[in-house]
Amino acid sequence: MIKFAIIKERKTPPDRRVVFSHEKLKEVVQKFTEASFKIESSAIRVFTDDEYREAGFEVSEDVSNCDVMLGVKEVPIPDLIPNKKYFFFSHTIKKQPYNQDLLRAILKNNIELYDHEVIVKENGHRLIGFGRYAGLVGAYNGFRALGLRDGLFDLSKAENLADLKSMLAELDKIEIPPRKILLSGSGKVGLGAKEILDHLKIKQVDVSNYLNIEYNESVYCIIDVMDYNKRLDGGKGSIRDFYNHPEKYASNFKRFAHVTNMYIAGHFYGDGAPKFFTREDAASPDFKIDLIADISCDINGPIASTIRPSTIAYPFYGYDPQTGGEVDFRQKGAITVMAVDNLPCELPKDASEGFGEMFLKQVIPAFFNGDKNGILKRAKMTENGKLTARFQYLQDFVNDIPKTNEYV
Repeated sequence: MIKFAIIKERKTPPDRRVVFSHEKLKEVVQKFTEASFKIESSAIRVFTDDEYREAGFEVSEDVSNCDVMLGVKEVPIPDLIPNKKYFFFSHTIKKQPYNQDLLRAILKNNIELYDHEVIVKENGHRLIGFGRYAGLVGAYNGFRALGLRDGLFDLSKAENLADLKSMLAELDKIEIPPRKILLSGSGKVGLGAKEILDHLKIKQVDVSNYLNIEYNESVYCIIDVMDYNKRLDGGKGSIRDFYNHPEKYASNFKRFAHVTNMYIAGHFYGDGAPKFFTREDAASPDFKIDLIADISCDINGPIASTIRPSTIAYPFYGYDPQTGGEVDFRQKGAITVMAVDNLPCELPKDASEGFGEMFLKQVIPAFFNGDKNGILKRAKMTENGKLTARFQYLQDFVNDIPKTNEYV
């Protein structure tokens, strides 16, 4: 018997998401009779303690007798229980300085850390995550910003709505004026944003038509790596070549910025890749983008106007392209920016249910089939107080003294 714990989320600001809903847990224990679950009591979780009790699960303030701890966000250092297995988003795999001490504490406490972000197939493709919900909420927030800034409509905040169905119902109340909308990314985030665009019945067009035709209705275009990057030598590029040699490429994004009104950034940005646009690009008179929903939220990264993350409480700010500074998002001439970095928190019920579906399918079986597909082995970052072979590249990060608190 393996004893799992659904742990309380303790990070600030509060996160109401959970790995498994009470209903999904009933399905887990029916399929895997050697699994048992204890629920750590929480007053903020989207599913209540009573809902778990009524589903037949023990709810307790103490889960220290469990073997595997299942959470969503980082566990505060004082709350780590030594010698346990933990699953959560550690935000350490990119050497994020603000979690350097957390990784050190995990090693010191002989904890086996399995990061949700590195639960992947052999080819590195992620198996679980909240990407779809980041895309859904991020695109929704982009249109909410448009309505508020231009006085067109007033959409309710997603966090104040019951679920995804309610959020989509809000969109049914509005009309979008003619806009050219650009969406980068074709993964789970991009596809989530696409759901919003399609729900609004905005017409999708290809790159050539988007760049060359004026429309009297709103249209959108999805672009991927080879649309917004080009080889420096003028040769024919490929996605594989770009990922292996990003230094051989330059941004080809300007041609889209010249015709785009609203940009939804749902791409993955890798180290060494060209920036989409610079401060100088944004200050150019032919730069037409005036609203950016930056779901990717890479600070000081590929999108010059994303100068800080925003929050669910205050999701929008303005970027003055002439000064490079922050202004009110309604200020004339400013680029309105939405850069919330924890978007799925606004749909905690749907996000949790979707995550649990993936976790049950992809991860739980590995505990009972000898990890035949290597799911757990690839995701294990630490063991016996040391980094595993796959994550040895973090050793200098563990050893170094932190120098900055920048977002990474």
